[in-house]
Amino acid sequence: MKSLSIKWIALLTLVAACGGPRSEHDEHEHAHNEQAAENTVASVTEEQMKSIGLQLGNIERKALTATLRVNGTVNVPNANKAVITSLYGGVIKKLNVDVGDAVKKGEVIATLVHPQFIELQEEYLNLTDQLSLAEQERNRQQLLTEGNVGARKNMQQADIEYNKMKTRQTSLRAQLELMGVDVSSINPSNLWSTLSITSPVNGVVGEVFGKQGSFVDVSTPLAEVIESSRLHVDLNVFEKDLPALKVGQQIHFVQTNNPAKNYDAQIYAIGAAFENDSKSIPVHCTVNGDKTGLIDGMNVSALISLDKAMHTAVPNEAIVDAQGKSYIFLVADKSADSPAHEGQRAVDFERIEVVTGASDMGYTAITPARTVDGNNRIVVKGAFFVNAILAGTAGHSH
Repeated sequence: MKSLSIKWIALLTLVAACGGPRSEHDEHEHAHNEQAAENTVASVTEEQMKSIGLQLGNIERKALTATLRVNGTVNVPNANKAVITSLYGGVIKKLNVDVGDAVKKGEVIATLVHPQFIELQEEYLNLTDQLSLAEQERNRQQLLTEGNVGARKNMQQADIEYNKMKTRQTSLRAQLELMGVDVSSINPSNLWSTLSITSPVNGVVGEVFGKQGSFVDVSTPLAEVIESSRLHVDLNVFEKDLPALKVGQQIHFVQTNNPAKNYDAQIYAIGAAFENDSKSIPVHCTVNGDKTGLIDGMNVSALISLDKAMHTAVPNEAIVDAQGKSYIFLVADKSADSPAHEGQRAVDFERIEVVTGASDMGYTAITPARTVDGNNRIVVKGAFFVNAILAGTAGHSH
């Protein structure tokens, strides 16, 4: 029984030792961490201010150009998209383009073959010969009629036959020219066996529908060519932001998947109706300058430059970011009475949270979390180091 009591006393002593009061070092660390979390004032000695090149200034009023960030897509108007089809059915003998190829107006993108092409030329040549004979017969009947030798009925019949053949010849000529056949070059020993399909515009091949060896008819598109010079950007802008936009405003945009390259554009029209159910209104912009890499339907992210407005602002270097928030450092009222640090006078800087806004010409608009007197001095250069001193990562040791 005595042995069991000794074992319980030893166990209780071990538990008490493990869960007992913190050491003096632990208490100091805990107090320091709490102070660092709550402290918003950093004391900086004159020597430190000189070493970091700290400079003071004031919160100012600046005319800054605000920006609006929106999303959109690259588009080409339907008037500048050409779906290429053949006026005659045929088998694709050769396909000369692929998606992404640049083509010029009149460039051959495919050739077709079909016996009908040769038959039309054959009919045209035969009709030309028959028309010559019909013309001679009409002239002969006209002479006979004028000499009262032939019947007027025969002359009228010859005239009708001639006009009928002439009309058919004109029709065949027009059809052959639509096929791209040089009518003046065809003869019994020289007939065109292929039909060339050409691009009606300069642009880039967006889609290819046909395949080499497949049959296409007049309702089957061969390819789509997009006139890339007509690219524009459609931006989705919410109703509340519309009053800030106007025709002629400049925008800058990047591809959503490739933000490394910047493009320029200008607003040329603002929509008057909501886009589907998105409650956004399309804003149309003309792409200026280099259009390399832009493709119809591509997603973009744009920045619209708004008119200049007066803002409470500070130099960009006056703002530091920490833990997802933005701050500036204000010379504290009590700085004149700050205790000396190692024999030197120290200046106190109070960290004030701010909400940032438009940024332009090296200044950023701010809205302080509390009222700040415009006459108060702030750190305009060296704020990063003051924040480091406050956080205990510079100029501080245990």
